[in-house]
Amino acid sequence: MLVLTDTDALARYCKAQRDADFVTVDTEFVRDTTYWPKLCLIQMAGPEEPAIIDPLAPGMDLSPLLELFDDPKVLKVFHAARQDLEIFYHLTGRLPAPVFDTQVAAMVCGFGDQVSYEKIAGALANARIDKSARFADWSRRPLTRREYDYALSDVTHLRTVYLKLRTRLKRNGRANWLREEMATLTNPDTYDLSPENAWLRLKSRSRDRRYLAALQALAAWREREAQRRDVPRSRVIRDEQLYDLAAKLPATPEALARTRGLNAEIAKGRIGRELLNEIAAVQALPEEALPEPPHVEQVDAPQALLDLLKVLLKHKCEKHDIAQKLVASSADLEQIAVDDRAQVPALSGWRREIFGEDALALKRGELALAAVGERVKLVRLPLHDGGDAGTTATNEETGAA
Repeated sequence: MLVLTDTDALARYCKAQRDADFVTVDTEFVRDTTYWPKLCLIQMAGPEEPAIIDPLAPGMDLSPLLELFDDPKVLKVFHAARQDLEIFYHLTGRLPAPVFDTQVAAMVCGFGDQVSYEKIAGALANARIDKSARFADWSRRPLTRREYDYALSDVTHLRTVYLKLRTRLKRNGRANWLREEMATLTNPDTYDLSPENAWLRLKSRSRDRRYLAALQALAAWREREAQRRDVPRSRVIRDEQLYDLAAKLPATPEALARTRGLNAEIAKGRIGRELLNEIAAVQALPEEALPEPPHVEQVDAPQALLDLLKVLLKHKCEKHDIAQKLVASSADLEQIAVDDRAQVPALSGWRREIFGEDALALKRGELALAAVGERVKLVRLPLHDGGDAGTTATNEETGAA
């Protein structure tokens, strides 16, 4: 087993991978008590021997690895890449490129929504993953051989998984479908942790603009504080406390101390002063400077039509062997039910071809769903605008009900 604990050894290993078409990559990290994930291990496998890279080893410089990640000739293959990519984006301010996510590819190839590595490795690499080390403390040293073996299994079998998914994508002509999905995953904006945008992650239905201004300011303060102290947001102040402060807008330490979860000591200390300053600044804002409430589309879709669209979606995804989540969400179906020109992915590109057009035909009464035993079939209905009213094409597509 190759465990790299110094920069020179890492540089030699990464240099050997420069001629590879692809490398598989995974990470182990902890973030239970921190804001930023603490990178503890990096596993990588090229065509030959896989390796474990120890970023916590004294004097370890990851520059050779990061240079490899920048190499456009070497594809970096991950499974469920988002958290791994977030780590490297935080380290460098840029993302590895190019990237292939086998979880997304598996969804395109019909393995279901957010398929696990254990499932896909079993299906495509005939591998059984020993999960007993899954919850190991990866920041502890030394690690055991069993923990190293578990970590390496995440990249060794991934080579076979990638090659078989690549073959399937070529065979079914869906490589472009995958590229559309990867565009979001590899967009730096996906990993933007700007404090000014932190309030958008909160769940509030209030339309009061000053309340929203306070929520925006307080959430940004919490984000900066959590980043500065490198602690989880909830360790600074919980969401429920933000909502309470934005609603009550306390102006004095005594009023602040009456907020649930805060006490007089906190209210009179640095945190209390900073919270009161944020609230005072919001109170001083003129009306025209207050944020507009986020636009929320109110949809009143007929339930019967929604139910039919869900059946159609299930039928189409089974026919084309693709995960439903990739084609349309429940919110997308609601939009389609009330608007033929809804700005949803399901009405553009390849999604429109396999689902969107028939969804609109179903709305217009040009398509019907019929049950034949446990199967569903699509029935094209007669046209009413001068078309051939005497012909009905039956059993155009049949699938499981």
